[in-house]
Amino acid sequence: MALRKYKPITAGTRWRIGNAYAEVTTNEPEKSLLDVAKKTGGRNSQGRRAMRYIGGGNKNKYRIIDFKRNKANIPATVKTIEYDPNRTAFIALLSYADGEKRYIIAPQGLEVGAKVVSGESVAPEVGNSLLLKNMPLGTVVHNIELQPGKGAAIARSAGTYAQLNAKEEKYCVLKMPSGELRKVLATCMATVGTVSNSDHALQSMGKAGRNRWKGIRPRTRGVAMNPVDHPMGGGEGRSSGGHPRSRNGKYAKGEKTRKQKASDKLIIQRKNGKKL
Repeated sequence: MALRKYKPITAGTRWRIGNAYAEVTTNEPEKSLLDVAKKTGGRNSQGRRAMRYIGGGNKNKYRIIDFKRNKANIPATVKTIEYDPNRTAFIALLSYADGEKRYIIAPQGLEVGAKVVSGESVAPEVGNSLLLKNMPLGTVVHNIELQPGKGAAIARSAGTYAQLNAKEEKYCVLKMPSGELRKVLATCMATVGTVSNSDHALQSMGKAGRNRWKGIRPRTRGVAMNPVDHPMGGGEGRSSGGHPRSRNGKYAKGEKTRKQKASDKLIIQRKNGKKL
């Protein structure tokens, strides 16, 4: 992990802190694993703007990621570590013994030339994917399934991980990245290790134009609008706008927004230390 502090030779580089991409080994993606990534510009099927502050941005291709790791007991060699414009983590290109190539989310510490394998009871080493019930307690994991065979759903972004805290009859207890304690079926797959690029949150764009390259348009504050446009708009001078709330009037701070779900019974403890 390494960050790069730029010399202030322009206004845009004065505050910019970027990634040094020390782990990345190539900038040429595997063409067979690319797909078209279409942009909406925030428009719906009628062509009307449904989401504000979206538009523009550089074109890019989607990298097809293997979230299921269903090539069981076939060893693979890490060929490259690559940058993916569609996610915060780096990705790794695997070349399997039978000749197939697949992308996976690169865990921290995975290097070119390393051997990885997936299966129900393979060794719990970095990059290997196996069932939660076959991992030792305290193992740090990512790319965790919530339903067996459906593919990884939890701990996929840069620097995230969960920890295996306990095992019960048919469930394993995981401590989530948020601090929540949750039961997950013991027959779900997970990958050992922490997701790469943990310094992602410490980067600084340096200028507004870099967000425009990502397809993010300028966001207007509610207090800067008129009363007809936002509940926090209007007033004389720089008035605060009252209690923070959304454009539709829903309170933004303090009000519970989580809906009741069937899976709530699997949550042992919320991130604030309370039970549901």
